[in-house]
Amino acid sequence: MRWLPVSDLSELAIIKGLSKEQHIRAVLVFKHSTRCSISNMALHRLEDKWVDRDDVPCYFLNLLEHRDISNQLAADFHVEHQSPQVLLIKDAQCFYHESHSGISVRDISEALTR
Repeated sequence: MRWLPVSDLSELAIIKGLSKEQHIRAVLVFKHSTRCSISNMALHRLEDKWVDRDDVPCYFLNLLEHRDISNQLAADFHVEHQSPQVLLIKDAQCFYHESHSGISVRDISEALTR
């Protein structure tokens, strides 16, 4: 996967803006805890099966380094904080989110086609 790192709160405005662009199907955000075996498993499954798409930019958030950004994501997109967690954002709204072992490329791909 071609990850774009999220390391500053100001990047949330970039993600929201990008999600409004017509050529973007959705923005994917993956929240990862490097200390969690479930998070590592979800990350590897995602990276193994994901096919890069120009219309779905993928952002990676290291929760241990940037818990403030994770908290702001939860507030901005009205989702409960989870780790690991994947969010799909379109028109500055989260229309899909999943966590833990529920994270699957198949389900994300299905959500992108709705």
